[in-house]
Amino acid sequence: MVLLRIAAVSALLAQAGALMGAPARADAVADFYKGKVVNLVIGYGSGGGYDVYGRLIASHVGKYIPGNPTVIVQSMPGAGSLRSVNYLYNTAPKDGTTFGTFARDMPLLGLIGNNPNVRFDPRKFTWLGSSSSYANDAYLLMTRKDAAVKSIEDARRPGGPPLVLGGTAEGATGNDISTVLRDALALNIKLIVGYPDSNALFLAADRKETDGRFVGLSAVSSSHAEWLKPDSDMQVLLQFARVTRHAQFPDVPTARELARDGRARALIALAELPYRLSRPFAAPPGLPADRAKALQAAFMAVHQDPQYLDEAGRLKIDVSPIGGDEVLRAIDGIAGAPPDLLDYMKKLLSENKNG
Repeated sequence: MVLLRIAAVSALLAQAGALMGAPARADAVADFYKGKVVNLVIGYGSGGGYDVYGRLIASHVGKYIPGNPTVIVQSMPGAGSLRSVNYLYNTAPKDGTTFGTFARDMPLLGLIGNNPNVRFDPRKFTWLGSSSSYANDAYLLMTRKDAAVKSIEDARRPGGPPLVLGGTAEGATGNDISTVLRDALALNIKLIVGYPDSNALFLAADRKETDGRFVGLSAVSSSHAEWLKPDSDMQVLLQFARVTRHAQFPDVPTARELARDGRARALIALAELPYRLSRPFAAPPGLPADRAKALQAAFMAVHQDPQYLDEAGRLKIDVSPIGGDEVLRAIDGIAGAPPDLLDYMKKLLSENKNG
């Protein structure tokens, strides 16, 4: 009986300790963040889709982090956001005062290892989640109506004029997708890289330096909505990262529909996997566990905030968030693709890099 009483008392003390420990840990996180400045690093210049999402998160997330720190934006463009990813992984403080957003293709780039400048393992980041899982979005090939290439059939015609598209730096979404679809769909695409950011790509098409670009529907809606007007000079030739056609473009085929064989469809499906984490946010690896959980919880809470949702609605951006665990599952899905397909993707993107 004495032993039973001692055991019961020990259990009660353990429960009390657990109940007291949780607030203590929460208080420790709040004490750490109180009065602090948190940097949100955006891997692109101003005006593009990543910048829009990043600044919107920055303006609301502080009130959901214990201690309510001030959150400021730090733009770090370069190499299609690779510069910012390497910074977050290797150089940024690992104390919870820095996190960032960067290109959705970065995990794929890290996994296939075709770029010697990649200095990160995407599986080791502290993933907060993604503001969009592309549930309501589409990645569009938009071209000028007065371009020589006016249809997919034109773009596939042997010996026909090339479809001239603009791109930023290596690893950027539009560049890699241009390469994949040039191979998978036999499109005669000529890619001009080196534009500094999304605004420059929009301007290049408007000035007729290029025939168009690959761009997300949400990015066009929020920063270049005139391209979507009925009397626009632009048209949509295909939609990517969609299993089915987007409701806004019922007459525009998906890339999967245009694939001519199973191998091409498999390659497209692999290239579409990163869109599950379309607007990714991550902190450096090795954060203290309690701060990592606080940032992850704050990130997801923002997407239920009425003010955030109101602003997102006015900006016409997709809100279909996933958490850090789901981001890791998407990355595992990329890593688990058939080895021969990953090798082919590596070869394809390496050939593109080497000209």
